[in-house]
Amino acid sequence: MELKNNTILITGGTSGFGLELTKRLIALGNTVIITGRNQVKLEETKKIFPKVHTFQSDVSNPEAITKLHEEVIKQFPQLNFLINNAGEMCKINLQDSSIDLNDVTRELEINLMGPIRMVKQFLPHLKTKKSAAVMNITSGLALVPFPLSPIYGASKSGLHSYTQSLRVQLKHTNIKVFELLAPASSTPLNDKFMNEEGFNPKTLMKPEKLIAVAINGLQKDRFEIYPGIARVLKIMSRLAPKFILAQTSKVGANSFK
Repeated sequence: MELKNNTILITGGTSGFGLELTKRLIALGNTVIITGRNQVKLEETKKIFPKVHTFQSDVSNPEAITKLHEEVIKQFPQLNFLINNAGEMCKINLQDSSIDLNDVTRELEINLMGPIRMVKQFLPHLKTKKSAAVMNITSGLALVPFPLSPIYGASKSGLHSYTQSLRVQLKHTNIKVFELLAPASSTPLNDKFMNEEGFNPKTLMKPEKLIAVAINGLQKDRFEIYPGIARVLKIMSRLAPKFILAQTSKVGANSFK
């Protein structure tokens, strides 16, 4: 894919992968639009990257997605690339009776239903473009369960399956469908796990290195991009699924005894 002169919408663009993607894609000569729930963070990002365009929006809210679509298409009719990056990862003990039904499904609303709804809303517009793309950011944990964060893993596994089906259904259109299966990285998403038993911060991949791999994969039309240890997880999930589950189960094992 040619990564210049595109108009790109990135959800969750104020930190982590979204912020690094914003930096790299602007530098390559693209018009970049980002969303986020926190207006203060959006303003801070605008100060760092004056060329970025910001919209306050929440991917877990269908009405917010409808409004976002109307505003973005009106101001940026040339939009041709959607990157579903917004995500949330929580430690959840499924035996904890204090967690209500909304809390236990929140990650599904953000990580799975958000991208599905975004694609549904923006797909008709993307189909009008000569060249267009969607990239869903999932995780190596789409392939391997992570018991300390069970809903996150389920949401990313679901998004991985959905993305593969989306790619097949759009095969005869002008829209390329990419997936970035990100390994654990040094982003705010993983801060909450730093003190967990069995968690090794040294294994975290730097966001800038990860996004460099992603950019390279996009340019070479690699529709499934596996940076760093994510490729190992892909192999191990097939060759030794019980072994790799035993390894991921060691992180925070005391949390659900």
